[in-house]
Amino acid sequence: MPTDMDFEKTATRVSAVSIAGNAALSLFKLLAGVLAHSGAMISDAVHSASDVLSSIIVIIGVKLSVRAPDKEHPYGHERFECVAAIVLAVVLAVTGLMIGYKAVGSIDASGGTPVVPGLLALVAAVVSIVVKEAMYWYTRYYGKRLNSTSLMASAWDHRSDALSSVGALIGIAGARMGHPVMEPIASLVICVFILKAAYDIFRDAMRKMVDRAADAETEKRLMDCVLAQKEVLGVDHMQTREFGNRIYVDLEIRLDGALSLYEAHEIAEQVHDRIERDFPSVKHIMVHVNPCEKQ
Repeated sequence: MPTDMDFEKTATRVSAVSIAGNAALSLFKLLAGVLAHSGAMISDAVHSASDVLSSIIVIIGVKLSVRAPDKEHPYGHERFECVAAIVLAVVLAVTGLMIGYKAVGSIDASGGTPVVPGLLALVAAVVSIVVKEAMYWYTRYYGKRLNSTSLMASAWDHRSDALSSVGALIGIAGARMGHPVMEPIASLVICVFILKAAYDIFRDAMRKMVDRAADAETEKRLMDCVLAQKEVLGVDHMQTREFGNRIYVDLEIRLDGALSLYEAHEIAEQVHDRIERDFPSVKHIMVHVNPCEKQ
C-alpha cells in the first residue's frame, strides 16, 4: 500500500482529471441539449455537472483521511473517506430525484406539437458514453490500486453516467423516429441509474464505517502467516476489524513458557513486523503472548 503522501497525491490527481473531464463534458452536453432541443441530454448534462461536485467531495475526503492521528482521533482519520462517499451518495440521490421529477412532469405535460431533438444530441450521447466509460476504467484502476473507498465510489459514478447516456441515446433516437415520449422516459431511466449508483455507494461506505471483520480469505492468510513462524506453537485468538480502507488485528499467540520475557517479546515483534510487511492493508496489529508447554 502506498504511503499517505503518495495516496493523497495520486487520489487528488485522479479527482482533478475527473473534475476537468466532467466540467468539459457537462458543458458540451448542456449546449447540445439546448441547441438540439433535447430534455434527456440536458438531464444527462446535470448528472455530469453533479460529478464535478462529487470529485471535489472525494478530494476533501482524501485530504482529511490521510491526516496523522491526534489526541481526539488516536486511530487516524481513514473513515473520513467513507464519510465523503456517503455525502457523494446523497448528492447523487438528490440529483437523480430531481431529474426523475422533471421527467414525470414532462410526460404529464406532453401534448401539442412534439419537439424532435436534433442530431447534435445523438452525437453528444455517443461522446458521453465513450468518455465516461474511459473515466470509469481510469478511476477504477487507481481506486483498486489505492484501496480507496471514495475513488471506487467515483468510478461507479462515472459508470452510472455512461449507462445513463446510453438511456439518453435510446430516448433521443426514439424521439427522432417519431416517438417523442421516449425522451422523458429516457430521463426516467437516467434517474434509475443514478439512484442505483447512489444506493451501491452508500451501502459500501456504511459497511466500512462499522467495525466489520476482514473477509475470510484475508483472515486465513493472516493465520497462515502467523503459524509459519517456527517459534509460534499456535494461535489462541485472532480478530480483525476494518477501519475505512485499513485493517486492525488483535492476536494471541502461544509460545514456549520456558522462553525468557525478552525472547518472547522478540518473537512477538517478529510476528508483528512480518504481518505489517506482508499485508500492506494492515495499519496496526496487537500481539499478546500466552505461555504454554512445548510438545
